[in-house]
Amino acid sequence: MATRRIGDTAVSAIGLGAMLLSVEGRPDEQQAMRTIHAALDAGVTLIDTADAYCLNAAERGHNERLVGRAVRSWSGDRDAVLIATKGGHYRDHRGGWLLDGRPQYLRAACDSSLAALGVDSIALYQHHRPDPAVPYADSIGALADLQAEGKIRLVGIGNASVAQIGEAMGIVEVSSVQNEHSPAFRSSAPEIELCARHGIAFLAWGPLGGREAVAPFSDRHPEFQEVARSHGVSAEQVCLTWQLARAPVVIPIPGSRRPETILDSVAAATLHLDADELEFLDGTRGGSCPSPTSTRS
Repeated sequence: MATRRIGDTAVSAIGLGAMLLSVEGRPDEQQAMRTIHAALDAGVTLIDTADAYCLNAAERGHNERLVGRAVRSWSGDRDAVLIATKGGHYRDHRGGWLLDGRPQYLRAACDSSLAALGVDSIALYQHHRPDPAVPYADSIGALADLQAEGKIRLVGIGNASVAQIGEAMGIVEVSSVQNEHSPAFRSSAPEIELCARHGIAFLAWGPLGGREAVAPFSDRHPEFQEVARSHGVSAEQVCLTWQLARAPVVIPIPGSRRPETILDSVAAATLHLDADELEFLDGTRGGSCPSPTSTRS
């Protein structure tokens, strides 16, 4: 597995976004555990979770507890796995999604995440999403305080604009930015460029379209399927490889409910797309897909 860096830590170039294992449509726990173990066996060393990945407030931390149990029960090198979690976004008793960026809330959320994960310090703690009701500097300052206290090692932010990234960088060392990025959602390009200039990891969530996508990826993005056919791989693999090529700091974190799909995603780390193919997928050239010069690196 190729690696990329989050702060001072090397992680797999493809991570696992664990959200789908705990929200609506989730698999049973046995299948969820198999999915996480399959990812770990394949070399994935980054798992992204959040306290809000659950069905409602009554089971807050469901995904964190699941991921914690899966990593502890894995037979491999557990110390090599970076579990990233998030706070500031939560679900109410009816399953609605709400925001709370107040420092006191983030402190309590961090303590709950420490307990759910069963760790003394969180490897990467991310501010999930800006809360318009709270000054952004106050939310990020809370994470800086948590880092100073040793409760979190690396600080990340999520769903942030270029201006917010810059503001956060003036308060704390930002190790990662987690924003949406996919063939259908390419407006994060300025944030990717900023992260690349400063060596900040960009964790691409929803890289295959997110859980709201209904039609198969290959139907939604035929140009990726066209390239995939020439390599004999899935369109999803081509998409993840295209994202890796955006910048050396990009780390896609596709979700999965089954071992088979995460294993297919992981294979993207060894797929090579040439410059003409990447240009074609970027939409900057017309005509048919160019023939590949090679398929594996």
